[in-house]
Amino acid sequence: MEGRFPNRWLPYVLLLPSVAIVVVFLLIPAIQALYLSFFEVSPFGGRANFVGLGNFRELLASGEYLHSLRVSLLFAAAAVLCGLAVSLGIAVLANQRIPGITLYRTALLWPYALSPAVAGTVWAMLFYPSTGLMTFLIRITTGLSPNWMMDGSYALALAIAAAVWKMLGFNIIFFLAGLQGIPGELLEAAKVDGATARQSFWRITFPLLSPMTFFLLVMNSLYAFFEVFGLIDVMTQGGPGRATDLLIYKLYRDGFVSIRWGFASAQSILLFVMVGLLTLVQFRYAGRRVFYS
Repeated sequence: MEGRFPNRWLPYVLLLPSVAIVVVFLLIPAIQALYLSFFEVSPFGGRANFVGLGNFRELLASGEYLHSLRVSLLFAAAAVLCGLAVSLGIAVLANQRIPGITLYRTALLWPYALSPAVAGTVWAMLFYPSTGLMTFLIRITTGLSPNWMMDGSYALALAIAAAVWKMLGFNIIFFLAGLQGIPGELLEAAKVDGATARQSFWRITFPLLSPMTFFLLVMNSLYAFFEVFGLIDVMTQGGPGRATDLLIYKLYRDGFVSIRWGFASAQSILLFVMVGLLTLVQFRYAGRRVFYS
């Protein structure tokens, strides 16, 4: 360390901005949320009444909260699994050597540059019940007129599709990098031995992509639980009939609409713990199947 840095304090000075950002925007708010979760805070005078674990007991006994938990788990599972499967398939196609492939790859990355709110706006306009382009195409091809503003199942499916589309670019970048890092000699040897393209993919390509797949599994899970608020707020606002009322959106409604800060803080703590446990489970079980060499 002294050979690279003449001043031994220089590494700590360089790390200070990053540490300050983590402390100010993550650690301090987390501590404040934990503190508020034990109180019932008045929205009018800032008065706080200590209720202990009362907020947590109310949450776990609430049918609305349990409903949001089920919807969130379904949303996350569908968004993550469908997103990884579709992204991998597109990345395999984008890894082919064909004319214009660079332009094609660049176009695939654009959705990730959009914010979740913009992605939600795009999908809401495309599938708007009366004037949406996709709704019109569905109507003339199938004779159906689906209305996601009235049909909860359709609204949830549409929100999942929008979330998958939003993350396509991010997933494709990493899958494509992994595919291009696989030695061609292995695939050529498998071809010489008589392996079909499908056998080569599942026995060689996919196992070698396991580190990338595991990384994307964790990142997409975090995205599905924490980063889809803007998409849901723009598209459905938790409706219709609370069919898309995810935990992150319910937290917002209780905290900023109903002004129940203590109750919302308890939700944020439970959500953090739940996603943390889910991540540990992923590392514990999915991590065993990762092949690094």
